[in-house]
Amino acid sequence: MIKDIMTKNVITVNPEMAIHKLAELFMKKNISGAPVVDKSGKLLGVVKEEGVIFQDKKVHLPTFINLSFGFLALGTARYNEEIKKITAIKVSSIMEKDITTINPNIDIEDAATLMIEKEIYYLPVVDKDKLVGVITKKDIVGAIAKGKV
Repeated sequence: MIKDIMTKNVITVNPEMAIHKLAELFMKKNISGAPVVDKSGKLLGVVKEEGVIFQDKKVHLPTFINLSFGFLALGTARYNEEIKKITAIKVSSIMEKDITTINPNIDIEDAATLMIEKEIYYLPVVDKDKLVGVITKKDIVGAIAKGKV
């Protein structure tokens, strides 16, 4: 079961945390992501290193096509989303909100299958809307090494 191999003492962050503080936390704790929870422990999303790195990204201006009746902007929605992330100062602006979670009573094999199929290697473990742990690909590999799978 996932509950037997998951990390239970999870480092979490709150949505109001400043992004530079998040970067410091990632470096200090040697982690690449963290669940974002509210004061009651309810999972709101996940923030990863990619979100922090995104802030250094150069913005690509929308591509314009000159048509006989004017200009057509291509990629404006993507451009607007990039601007939001680059100008973000809080975790809530860069966290992934649409995340896959897993129940602690799921078999390890089922979790491994889910990770492979969805190409997700960091799964928050949630029980009754509360974060109770996380499971990563490293946890799965460790379980295989120990003969638990």
